[in-house]
Formats: sequence, C-alpha cells, structure tokens
Amino acid sequence: MQEHPSSADDDFAVAHREWLRERVAHYLGRPVPDTAPLDEEGFDSVAALSLYGDIEDEFGTLIDPEDIWTYPTVRELAGFLAMRDSRREAGRVRAAFVFTGQGSQHPGMTAGLHLHSTGYRTFLEEADAALLPHTRQSMAELILGDDPRIHRTALAQPALFAVGYALARTLQEAGVQPVAVLGHGIGEFAAATVAGALTLDDAAGLVSLRGASMQRLPPGGGMMATCITPQEAAELVAGEPDVGIGAVNAAKSVVLSGDRAALERIEAVLAERHVRCRYLAVAHAFHSPLMRSMVPGFEAVLRRLPGGAARLPFYSTVYGRLATEPLYAPYWAEQITSPVRFADAARSMLAQQAPTHVVEIGPRAVLTPYLRRMGGGRRGPVCLPVCQGPGSDAVDLAGVISALDAGPLTAAFPGARDSGARDSGARDGGA
Repeated sequence: MQEHPSSADDDFAVAHREWLRERVAHYLGRPVPDTAPLDEEGFDSVAALSLYGDIEDEFGTLIDPEDIWTYPTVRELAGFLAMRDSRREAGRVRAAFVFTGQGSQHPGMTAGLHLHSTGYRTFLEEADAALLPHTRQSMAELILGDDPRIHRTALAQPALFAVGYALARTLQEAGVQPVAVLGHGIGEFAAATVAGALTLDDAAGLVSLRGASMQRLPPGGGMMATCITPQEAAELVAGEPDVGIGAVNAAKSVVLSGDRAALERIEAVLAERHVRCRYLAVAHAFHSPLMRSMVPGFEAVLRRLPGGAARLPFYSTVYGRLATEPLYAPYWAEQITSPVRFADAARSMLAQQAPTHVVEIGPRAVLTPYLRRMGGGRRGPVCLPVCQGPGSDAVDLAGVISALDAGPLTAAFPGARDSGARDSGARDGGA
C-alpha cells in the first residue's frame, strides 16, 4: 500500500524539494515544475539511477530506486523523502531489533546480566517456564551453566529463543520500543513473539519441537561460509541437489548448506578460483534440502496453533522483505528449508524504516558488522549489540540503554554509575 505524505510532511519537505529541484535540473539541463511527472520531462532510467545515488549520499538509505517512479514528481518525491528522513524528529530514537540466530550460543551466555539485572532475570525465568513443558529441563540452568550441551540443536534453539525474548523484553521494560523487528533463522521466533504474531507459549512449543526434530535427523550435513555472490552460489549448487543456499548475509557473504561430501566438491571448485571457505560448527545442514524430511511432522503440529499477523513491522528473512501476511503454519514450515535472506530483509528494513539505531539481540555480536556496512557506516544508523560476548554484563546493558535514551539506569542496574568507562554504545561508535 502506498503511503501519502501529510501536509506536515509537505511543510518539512521544502528543503528536500529545493534540493531535488536542483538535482533534477542538473540532469535535465533545465528546471522543471514541481508537479510535472519526471518521465514526461525526459528524465530517463540513467538519470533516475544517478539521482538515487545522490539521495543516498546526501540523506542515507531512505528509499529504493523504484520509489523515484512511484513518486514521479519533485513534490511527491520530496514529500516521501521528508517522511523517511528521521532527522525531522531530531533527537528521537527509532530503534530496530535484530535477533541473532543459531551459532551465537556459548556456555554461560548472559550470566553477567542474570546476576545483576532483575529485569533480565525475570524475563528469562518467564521464557524458561514457557519452555519447560516441552524441553523437560530448565533452559535457564543450561544457559547460565558451563554446559557444552548448549551446542546441541535440540537445546541451542530453545535456549537462544529464551535469551532473545528476555533481552528484548528487558529493553522494552526500560522504555525502548522497536519500530521494526527482524530475526536470523531461529531468531525469527523471538522477533515474531515481540511483534505479537506468536504468543510466548506457542513460540516456546514451536522452537522446542523444531530443535528436537532437527536433532533427530541423520548426521552427514554441513554448512560452509563462502565469499561469493548469491548468483555464483546458485550456479554452484545447481548440479548438487543435496546442497542449497543456507543464508545470504551480505553481497558477497553466502552460506552453503547440505550434504558434506557435496560441499567438499564445491569447496574444491572454489579453491581453484582462490576463494576461501569456512565450515561452520554445526551438526546439521540447516535451511537446506536435507531438512525436508522433518517438515511434514512439524507442519502437522503447526496447524493446531493459531499464529497471526505481526503488530510491528516484521521483516521476514524467508521473503527478504516486510511481511504483511499473517505468520501461519505454512510460513514456519517454509522457513525450515528456505535460505535466510538476511541481506535483503535488512536492507529493506533500513531503507523503509530509517531507524536511528539497530540493536542486535543475542548472546554475542554476530550480525552487527553486516548491519553497519549495510547502513553506510558513520552516515547510517548506530548499530550496537546488547551483548558483545561472554563478558557482557548489566553495566554493558546499561550503556546500551543509555545510548537508546531510556532508563532509569542506576536504579535498574547496580554498578551502572561506572558505565561511562564501559559504555557499549561508545565502544561501537554509538551516541
């Protein structure tokens, strides 16, 4: 559905209109009326692409190239730019939540937060209680202990869901309300719960079943990270039916997933091209054709759960875009074998929501470097993780909340008075 700028947006668009008028005149060699359709004035696709580059340089990633034709006059495009330009509300934080996927888990994750943050402790216990009927063991005890079983798929997935849910709810309780959410792989379940598309109890049942079902699959699968484009990856897997694209994390960061022997054949081809590959520490080939056998049983359980539409903008890594459809059983079944289209979804979220901050929610920073590059570095949103890694504690959380202009800090987090020296926002260029 197309959004139309309001009169207030139009007032703010004066500066944008003046700037656009100058750039359009530059490419056409003459001025044009603000209300004249650009294509009728001789503005072609080459000029539009150049204008898009100018807009990105001047304002950051606010629009998509096709928006230039969707809003075909200088006045309309200026209004749309004004609506997207977060500087209109100087000082107001617009935070997007991005939930980390499997592979970010580690023994003792978030133990420092649990020790000193009452809020985090409360929400982790809430998630633990929801998971317990399905996992038959305390995820909180597993998460906080020095237990290597945290890497087993049947336990890693519900554990990561619990951590993601508890971290997000802690931020929300402190006053940080996300303008959009996105999840990588298993992180989509916490994102959907925060967005209101799943209840906590339903999500707990799904992630527990998902992890247990994947754990029961036969071994022999693997995942391999490569520095190639999605098109190159598609060509490589075309002749290997047991291998698929597991994830696209950036323009030249693709994970291939499938039969280990087939991956080794692809690795040999890439070695001849001097392309480095790295195998991930996983026991199964997630988001690959080898997952298909678990889908029917999983979907049969899914049909008994209602699901629903997200109440916050939910950027799907299955579709690689904003999901306006309800997240019913077919979505979660498709998610098992589909590639994680993180790069597409993240770029769409950054362009359409224009967040001032992007917060990675998980036990350690994995996606933040990708998000920073997509956001344009210093010109883009502040990208910061809630947890840097095993040493993260309540003081680091206090620093993140401070960077997001929420609080009160000292009352909620013992030791936060020292956060100036350990502010995670400052450490990551945040303010």
